[in-house]
Amino acid sequence: MLFPVYVHTGDDTHAHGAEVPDFPGCFSAADNWDALAGNIQEAVELHCEDEDMAVPAPTSLGKLMGSPDYQGGIWMMVDIDTGKLRTKSVRLNVSLPEGLLRRIDDEAKIRHMSRSAFLAMSAQRELGA
Repeated sequence: MLFPVYVHTGDDTHAHGAEVPDFPGCFSAADNWDALAGNIQEAVELHCEDEDMAVPAPTSLGKLMGSPDYQGGIWMMVDIDTGKLRTKSVRLNVSLPEGLLRRIDDEAKIRHMSRSAFLAMSAQRELGA
């Protein structure tokens, strides 16, 4: 998902500094432009690690550009893989065949996991996340 990122451009002695407005307090930096997007992804992942939050929708760039909080730098759009973020859990109701549920519970118990943790791990593995 593309998120706007505000960048204070660096120079030969200073790194480029980046701020992700949709994740308040999330900052990153890189010495070169090629590393900046990867560092921003990592910063957002770390920012969300201990948060109990839902992934926000990206704020429109037009709205942010008019803000006095963001002057003197440049904007870039960064594709943040929100599937890698550890965010708020959402309760859901699913129906499974009884035999499959029993196998899931048995395997989760062997691994000392909850049913939810086992299902989440299995889904992430299947999705390549």
